[in-house]
Amino acid sequence: MNDTSGVLSISSNGNLILHQNHSDMPIWSTNVSVTVPNARVVAQLTDLGNLVLTQNNSKTVIWQSFDHPTDTLLPYAKLGVNKRTGQSWSLQAWKTDDDPGTGSFSVRFNTSGKAQMFAYKKNVPVWRAGSFNGEIFVGIPFMKRATSTDYSINVTDNDNEVGFIFYAFDKTVIMRVVALQSGFFQTFLWDFDKQQWNRYWSGPEVDCDNYGTCGTNSNCDPLNYANFKCSCLPGFEPRNPTNWYQHGDATEGCVRKKGPPLCGNGEGFVRVESVKIPDTSIANANMEMSLEECEQECLRNCSCSSYAAADVRNGGSGCLTWYGTLMDTQILSQEGHDLFVRVDAIELAKYARKSKAALAKSGKVGIVTACVTLISLLTALFVYFFWNRKRRDEIAEQELKLDSPTDQEDHGDNRAQPSLPFFSIKTIMTATNNFSNENQLGQGGFGSVYKGTLANGQEIAVKRLSQDSGQGTQEFKNEIKLIAKLQHRNLVKLVGYCIHKEERMLIYEYLPNKSLNFFLFDRNQRMSLNWDTRFHIMFGIARGLLYLHQDSRLKIIHRDLKASNVLLDATMNPKISDFGMARIFGEDQVQARTRRIVGTYGYMSPEYAMVGIFTKSDVFSFGILLLEIISGKRNTDCHEERASVNLIGQVWELWREGKALEIVDSTLGESYPLDVALRCIQIGLLCVQESALYRPSMLEVIFMLGNEVTLPSPRKPAFLFNSNIEHSESSTSGDPSVNNVSNTTISAR
Repeated sequence: MNDTSGVLSISSNGNLILHQNHSDMPIWSTNVSVTVPNARVVAQLTDLGNLVLTQNNSKTVIWQSFDHPTDTLLPYAKLGVNKRTGQSWSLQAWKTDDDPGTGSFSVRFNTSGKAQMFAYKKNVPVWRAGSFNGEIFVGIPFMKRATSTDYSINVTDNDNEVGFIFYAFDKTVIMRVVALQSGFFQTFLWDFDKQQWNRYWSGPEVDCDNYGTCGTNSNCDPLNYANFKCSCLPGFEPRNPTNWYQHGDATEGCVRKKGPPLCGNGEGFVRVESVKIPDTSIANANMEMSLEECEQECLRNCSCSSYAAADVRNGGSGCLTWYGTLMDTQILSQEGHDLFVRVDAIELAKYARKSKAALAKSGKVGIVTACVTLISLLTALFVYFFWNRKRRDEIAEQELKLDSPTDQEDHGDNRAQPSLPFFSIKTIMTATNNFSNENQLGQGGFGSVYKGTLANGQEIAVKRLSQDSGQGTQEFKNEIKLIAKLQHRNLVKLVGYCIHKEERMLIYEYLPNKSLNFFLFDRNQRMSLNWDTRFHIMFGIARGLLYLHQDSRLKIIHRDLKASNVLLDATMNPKISDFGMARIFGEDQVQARTRRIVGTYGYMSPEYAMVGIFTKSDVFSFGILLLEIISGKRNTDCHEERASVNLIGQVWELWREGKALEIVDSTLGESYPLDVALRCIQIGLLCVQESALYRPSMLEVIFMLGNEVTLPSPRKPAFLFNSNIEHSESSTSGDPSVNNVSNTTISAR
């Protein structure tokens, strides 16, 4: 308000309204609909501090301040997310002590993976309370000591909602939780004697509480005052040893040590005790498993890097598994979790020796332990020499050098090729029954894809490249280099490769549910995609892209994202595939240009298709994919009554007419949330705006998908009309694991 004069009243339509100097123009309103005509509406401040609107003296609340906590959370108020509606109860700091406008810091739940509470600065995580482990939020360790005597916490975490409510056992205790503009998340208690607020707890408390202090795959020890507080997790070593050891800079984190492949070579797990387990937003959660079953589940999947119990009560239950990098692990003195990190046989033997040596020092180890240690050492030596010999044989057999890229303009990455299993032609022929027709899964311009089964029972998909494949030698090298370095649940896993004379083959994990276009563009198949499945697929693709753009140790632009390059596993989890056209960005690059335009018509952003600039080209492609998933139509489908207008044009016209929901796939009927579908359509239009300047980043896209927030109005999209270019899908049979790489060369005009 301009001054101290204002009037708060209930309007004739039952809303609480704030006016300035009796002006007719309201400054603020509850903006709710009163369902009963001429209802008597009452505003009341309850004993809990909740301002509520009720009608006709009923208990029905039509509006309450607890649904809008601003920067302060009171006892019995909720902090959390409704997973069905997207409604979020979160804290938003003020700009300054005197300005209650929206500040930079917020505290809210992230529902990806296993839900966690975060503090963000402009949507970038700065502090993590972690997930609820059955007793406490692990990142707030004092809770375990306090809950038994001071207050109670009720936590909800199910398919509908995640959140928590707290209250003090002593009803005379007055407390509040505040998100401060300085970036701290604090709890205050009222001191009746001194008539002031006293701070009870504050986070972050130490450097290790700051999100990702030691980078990826590391552990932060806040009590290690004498030495460097960062250490690598078992099986890992500093990515940049010079910065790590000489300058005390751990921001680049740790990488896996070179050794035998972690897949059926005697690997195991090392227990890391009493830690705040890594960020669970990229973890898989299964609450039905025991801890023993969790270990076996992780061991069966070669890409599983670690596991932990989801609930620590009664010895541990539930299963959390991580695939890829581990972020924000911290040593806690007493209230920590046990994390089990996957290591190779050599590393496992080393930790076993340390453990046995410690026991021997205390006089508790006898001859049996010595024998076990000896056996472990012999096993490790056998694995090491077998692996070394195998690698020498593989290197000698390779006829294509994968670590010397020639197209530095388009794939400028001179880093060494990571270890990736090489399969002999004999192994592949045995697995695919000599590439029999019965094993063929699909065929396209690249060649054929065959299902295979390895000797250990693992199912694979073999992408057998033809000599005239659209994916050339450079693309083959590029795909191997990229995917071998990427580990994420929403990216297809490259199991290995095979080179034999003129044959070049990529071996992928087998995904039984084929590709997204198999379901999306066939009416009968599309009927199996309900709204929840479609939203799950949208969100998974977005998470995969965010990993490529921001969270992986390489910054990668895919450049050929489309429905046929999104594969689906047995539970319909999406996995982005085909990295033959991907481009590595420099760490600080936000824009680049190429002389060679590759990709698929209908998915390319205008600035990329015309002049080869790719800034947010993947975001544009994602927007197209989002609209296709919602509508069940191809962007370039010309079999419409208005063939001159493509899908973007149809959605844009309907959006301007206020009828955007008419584009929603008719097979869904009315079984979808209107508000969420409308928000997804708006996000799609924001992604396909003509100017890349106005398109959101993938981080912003994920935030918009997962939260009920006010979105900007989309500007005019690009490519409103179909071109005369004939559309064709390259895969002929809904390839279940790999699809054709489209390679289009365009001369810039």
